[in-house]
Amino acid sequence: MLPLRIVVIGGGAAGFFGAIACAKANPDAQVTLLEASRQPLAKVLISGGGRCNVTHACFLPEELVQNYPRGAKALRGALTRFGPQDTVAWFAAGGVYLKTEADGRMFPVTNTSETIVECLIKGVATSGVKLRIGTHVTSVTATDGGFDILLKSGDPIKCDRLLLATGSSLIGYKILKELGHQIEAPVPSLFTFNIADPQLRALAGVSVNPVQLRLSLGGKSQLQQTGPLLITHWGLSGPAVLKLSAWGARVLHQSRYQATLLINWLPDLQHELVREKVLAVKDEWGKKAIALHRGVDLPHRLWQYIIARAGITTEDRWAEISNKTLNQLVQEISQGQYLISGKGAFKEEFVTCGGVNLKEVNFKTMESRLVPGLYFAGEILDIDGVTGGFNFQSAWTTGYLAGVAMASSE
Repeated sequence: MLPLRIVVIGGGAAGFFGAIACAKANPDAQVTLLEASRQPLAKVLISGGGRCNVTHACFLPEELVQNYPRGAKALRGALTRFGPQDTVAWFAAGGVYLKTEADGRMFPVTNTSETIVECLIKGVATSGVKLRIGTHVTSVTATDGGFDILLKSGDPIKCDRLLLATGSSLIGYKILKELGHQIEAPVPSLFTFNIADPQLRALAGVSVNPVQLRLSLGGKSQLQQTGPLLITHWGLSGPAVLKLSAWGARVLHQSRYQATLLINWLPDLQHELVREKVLAVKDEWGKKAIALHRGVDLPHRLWQYIIARAGITTEDRWAEISNKTLNQLVQEISQGQYLISGKGAFKEEFVTCGGVNLKEVNFKTMESRLVPGLYFAGEILDIDGVTGGFNFQSAWTTGYLAGVAMASSE
C-alpha cells in the first residue's frame, strides 16, 4: 500500500502546526509543506511586538470562546480536543516554556518570537515534513481520491489529502472558489479608530482605565466594550478600542468606517452620581478655576480637554458656570460623542474576519463537508479572536485537529 501523500499550502502558524501534527500521527505519510514566500512564519516572527503572544491562560472552553467575535460556536468543541493547556504542553515538549502575564497573555519565557519560530521549524525537520519555500501555487483541482496542484513553475503535485492554511491570501480564496466553497467576505478586524480632532490627538500618550465605549451607527447604539483606552497621534487605541473594532468589524466596514463613538470616561459612576460629584465641587470650590479643581478621577490634560468641549475656558470658575454648561460637562464625561473618520492599523497584528463559511466545515476533523480530503486551518476560516493570544490559539487548535485527521489511513 502506497503511503499517504499529504500537502499543506501555507507556511504560517496553522500550516506548520498541521504539517507537524500529521507527520507525527502517521510517520509513514509523505507530508509536504508549501510556502510562497522565502520567509516562512513571518507573521509569527513579528507578532506580539516580536515576543509572540502564543496563547491565553483561559483553560475553560466555554469562557475562552467568548473572545471570538466570529467562530465561537464552532470552536467550542474543538477547544475541548486541543486547547491552551495542550498548546502549553506541546511547546514544553519541544523545549519551549511559556509564562503568563498579569492579563492572562502567554509568551515564551525567552521573550522573543524567534524561540517559537525555531521550535516550529525544528518540528518540521525532525518529523520528516518536506518544507518547500518560494513555492507558489496557482490552482488546485479535485480528482477522484485526491487533488492535482499546479505550481507557478509549471510543475504539478498530486496528493491524497490537502490542508489549506493560506490565511487571508488571495490565492487561498481563489482555490476555495475553484473547489466550490462559499467565502464570507474578508474585512479587517482589530484596528484603531481615527478621530479627526487635533485637540484630542494633542493628548497622545494619555491613557484611561476603564472607559466604556459604545458604537452608534444611524443613531442606534449597537455594540459596547469596557476597558483601557489610549489616546494616540491619530485618535484612539487600547484594548477597549481593539475589542470594539473586532466585534464591530462588519458593521464598521459597511459604514466605511464612519460612525459615532460614545465615550463614558467614568463608567464606574452612574450619570447622576457624576452630576452630584460635579455639583459638590462647584459648591466647595466655587471661587476656584474649573481647569485646576476637577473633583473626578481623570488625567489633568484630559480634564482640560473635556471642559473645553463643554465650552468652559481655563479661566472660568466653578461659581460662574450656568446649569446648562454644567449639564453639558456631565454629558461630556458620561456620554461624549466622537466621530470615527476611518481606521488605523494595530501595529503588526494583521487580522481579518471572513473566509470559509463555517457551516461547510466539520469541526471534529476540520474537513470540508463539500470536498472529501480537503481540510482547513487558521485564518482561512471565518474565525477571528480579539487581541490576547486567541488568534494563535485558533491556529494551533484547527491546525492540530486537521493534521491528526489527515493522518488517519481510513
